[in-house]
Amino acid sequence: MFESLEGILIGYGYAGLFLASFLASTILPFGSEGLLVLLVYKKFNIPALVLVASVGNFLGACTTYYIGLKGRGVVEKYLRFDPEEIEKAEKIFSKYGSFVLLFTWLPFIGDAITVASGILRFKFWFFSVLVFTGKFVRYLILAYSVTVFMT
Repeated sequence: MFESLEGILIGYGYAGLFLASFLASTILPFGSEGLLVLLVYKKFNIPALVLVASVGNFLGACTTYYIGLKGRGVVEKYLRFDPEEIEKAEKIFSKYGSFVLLFTWLPFIGDAITVASGILRFKFWFFSVLVFTGKFVRYLILAYSVTVFMT
């Protein structure tokens, strides 16, 4: 069974990684790290993997940001975000500033930070630079860490 699942995942390669990365950065509970590690292990091109994963993850975050632009009421009603989680993210923004967007890849709080940035109407270009940078650095470190452990 594992070999067939592995074959399926490898068969989708970059497209599968893009989709997994996109979904992992939306409000869906999904991860892309395992697939990235598998593809690095299978000798896929590391710079291409990092770029594909980063772009997919960034575009997923853009989707979540856009939902945040619709307002707190929409987010709480349709996405069932806990109001306390959004308030916590807003407090993080007020305490640490907009550079907290570099950490939207963090589990649990990352989605709330992204939604809160939409609710707070952060300038999209600034959001884009910080979010993409954080996600790119994260995937870069992960991919190259795997190569260190493989040698």
